[in-house]
Amino acid sequence: MGNDGGSIPSRRELVKEAARNPSATELKESQHSQQEYYWTTDPLSQKPLATPVVSDCNGKLYNKDSIIEHLLPSEDETKKTEAEAILQGAVKSLKDVVDIKFSVGSGSEAECGTATGAGEWKCPITNESLGAGVKAVYIVPCGHAFSASAVKEVSGELCMTCNTPYASNDIIPILPTTETDIARLSLRIRNLREQGLSHSLKKMTGNKKRKKVVEVTESKTNDVGTVRAPDKNGEPISRTESPAQGLKDTRIKNASTASLTAKVLQEQDQRNKRRKHEENENLKGLFSSGDSKKLSATTGDFMTRGFSIPANAKR
Repeated sequence: MGNDGGSIPSRRELVKEAARNPSATELKESQHSQQEYYWTTDPLSQKPLATPVVSDCNGKLYNKDSIIEHLLPSEDETKKTEAEAILQGAVKSLKDVVDIKFSVGSGSEAECGTATGAGEWKCPITNESLGAGVKAVYIVPCGHAFSASAVKEVSGELCMTCNTPYASNDIIPILPTTETDIARLSLRIRNLREQGLSHSLKKMTGNKKRKKVVEVTESKTNDVGTVRAPDKNGEPISRTESPAQGLKDTRIKNASTASLTAKVLQEQDQRNKRRKHEENENLKGLFSSGDSKKLSATTGDFMTRGFSIPANAKR
C-alpha cells in the first residue's frame, strides 16, 4: 500500500479453488469404506464381529454379547450414553434383535464364522460372498441371510433354508444405504409397535400397563408394616428379598441370558452385604466393650490410676 513491498491480494488469489461437492466416485469410495467397517466391526464394543451376530430393525449388525451387556444395569453412564447414541433407541430388550444365521464358506474354518476374512459369509443359494459391496438381506423371524438377488428370483414367501413363512415386508436389508430401504424399515417398525409387536415379531413387554396396588401387611415375626408388592400372579413379594431370589420368578427363556443376569445380581447382593458389614465394624470401633473399671485401672494416668472415690464417702 505504501511502497513497503506488500500487496493487497485479490479475491481471485484468495479463493483459488471454490468449494465443490464430492464426485460420484468419491461418494462410492467413502460409502464402501463405511460398509467394510460395519460388516467387520461391532460399533458398540469396537471388536470384530463374531457369531452369534444379531441385527436390529435398522439392519445394523452387532455382537450379541455387546447387546446383552448394554441391556444389563451398569454404573458407567458415559458408556450407556454412547451406546444409546449408536442404537438410537432401537434396542430396549432382546426381542428387538434377531439372530442372523449366516452360511459359512468352507475356507473359513480357521476363523470359525467370524467376519474378519474375505468370502467367509456366503449366500446358500448363489454361493455369493456377503459383505461390503453386495446387497444382502435376512428374513424375520428365522434370521437366515441371503443375497438380495436370490430372494427376488425365488418365488413364494417361504424361507429357502428352513421353509419358515414370512411376509414381503419382513425382508430386512443388511446395512441399507438407499433412502427407500431406510424409509421402508422406519415405517415397518412404526407399524409393528402400533400393533404391540417388536422387530422379531414377538409381543412387546409392558404394552399393557396395569396398576398394581401396594399392599401393607403385618408379619407375625415382629415384622410390622412390611411393604409387599404383588408379583405377576398377584401374590405379595417382600421388597427385602434379595435380587438373586427374586430372579427365580422372572421368566427368562434364554438360559445363557438368565445365568449371566443371575451372576450380576448375585455380585451386587454380595457387594451390598459386604458394605453393610463394614459399616457395622466401623460403628463398633467407636464404643468400648470392656468394663469401665478395668479400663480405668490400665489406661488412667499417674494421678487417677488405682484410686476411686467410694459412693458413701463423706464430704
